[in-house]
Amino acid sequence: MYNIGMNQFRTILFDFDGTIMDTSEGIFNSFDYALESFGIELPGHEAYRKMVGPPLMYSFQTFYGFDEEKAKLAMKRYREYYTPKGVYQASVYPGVADMLRELKNRGYAICLATSKPERYARELLERDSLDGFFTLIAGSDINETRVKKSEIVRFVLDSLEIKEPGTCVMVGDRLYDAEGAALNGVPCVGVLWGFGSKEELVEAKCIATAADTDELLGLFPDISSQQVQPL
Repeated sequence: MYNIGMNQFRTILFDFDGTIMDTSEGIFNSFDYALESFGIELPGHEAYRKMVGPPLMYSFQTFYGFDEEKAKLAMKRYREYYTPKGVYQASVYPGVADMLRELKNRGYAICLATSKPERYARELLERDSLDGFFTLIAGSDINETRVKKSEIVRFVLDSLEIKEPGTCVMVGDRLYDAEGAALNGVPCVGVLWGFGSKEELVEAKCIATAADTDELLGLFPDISSQQVQPL
């Protein structure tokens, strides 16, 4: 457990893939479908873990060297599988629902900040009755005009008219969560049950890491009795 001051936080921004839900099956199958359409030898699902977190365009360009036009086509083919089928191949991580309920009871405003298209994240949260825990659900739009984690975090801060980003904390499983939050002056807590490693999250300067939902809850004190309300 880290000896850090957590009393200043009022709003918690959660990542989605690898943090709220295990979406690996649908995502990995969608990568298979997209790459196979180009005649690329499939690398095995574990190789895709590094591709989860950043926007799809970035992943295809960075990890497979696609130019912009080919990356857009790959993204289109990815969604040919993902939209009707892959999106539903997801399950809530054990303990997450109870964790969200407890954090809300402790007085925190809870938001979703994901690079996943917002409509997919919202649909899954509604399917599993988690949407009610969130003050705001924010993701990318389907045209990918707001996709980087830094853009999503900024959208949340602006939407809630939060003037002091230091009262917020990001919770995510990849370095992209920490880096995107940091660009907005928001610290990050890394979770170890998703797609990233502890080494990656420590290197990304997360202020703490949590191995499970109980350990994450242990980082956040009860602020429900304080006069200052969540921002």
